[in-house]
Amino acid sequence: MSGHSKWANIKNKKAKVDAQRGITFQKFSREIITAARLGGSDPAGNFRLRTAIDRAKAAGLPNDNIKRAIEKGAGSSGSDNFEEITYEGYGAGGAAIFIEAMTDNRNRTAGDIRSFFSKFNGNLGETGCVGWMFKPVGLIIFNKDDADFEKLFEAAIEFNADDVKEEDDEYQVITTFENLQSCSEGLEKAGFKPKSAEFTRIPENSVEITDVKVATNILRLMEKLEEHDDVQNVYSNFDISDEIMEQVNI
Repeated sequence: MSGHSKWANIKNKKAKVDAQRGITFQKFSREIITAARLGGSDPAGNFRLRTAIDRAKAAGLPNDNIKRAIEKGAGSSGSDNFEEITYEGYGAGGAAIFIEAMTDNRNRTAGDIRSFFSKFNGNLGETGCVGWMFKPVGLIIFNKDDADFEKLFEAAIEFNADDVKEEDDEYQVITTFENLQSCSEGLEKAGFKPKSAEFTRIPENSVEITDVKVATNILRLMEKLEEHDDVQNVYSNFDISDEIMEQVNI
């Protein structure tokens, strides 16, 4: 299992705790603000905003917060001017890490992220050092209870999806970055209701981690990065067995 999926599963278990702490709320609000600023306040004509709203609602962000974020992003003078920026580096054991951030203070964010890498035996690298390892894709997720796999597979291929996978209690439709909107909308019109649709990145290769201490450092670094206010998404290519995971305490 790649770091993308492994970390996604870990995050699912932490989601309720994170929501209680307000971590996810701020991230979703920031994404909504930026999406509205770049593409307008109408979700019907702004796919990025629509997907951001759907993900925010799924995470439990109150409607009033969503409305305020849209209004803030659409405002010409009162909205924060967030800059989208990426960071790249290596965690313990040589695991590649790619970070997508949204910040109004580049120096502050870079300093914080660099300190996290140093603390957990990693190294923040130059732009381009690991980015090539992470393929940008579109990911559409369906609950198993809401879709028949064979019918979903046939429909997804009809709308030019690259792949359809079964993962735990969900089906994942993988598309190109450019085809996410048309495939997602096509499947909805065909009667399939997605749980979420998002742009993401999948590692092209993986690094197997067999040492508990190294695994602990990687996971603590990932957790620390995820908790940072300015970080929107974190991807890695680590592969940690269930046996090692059972011995890790984070």
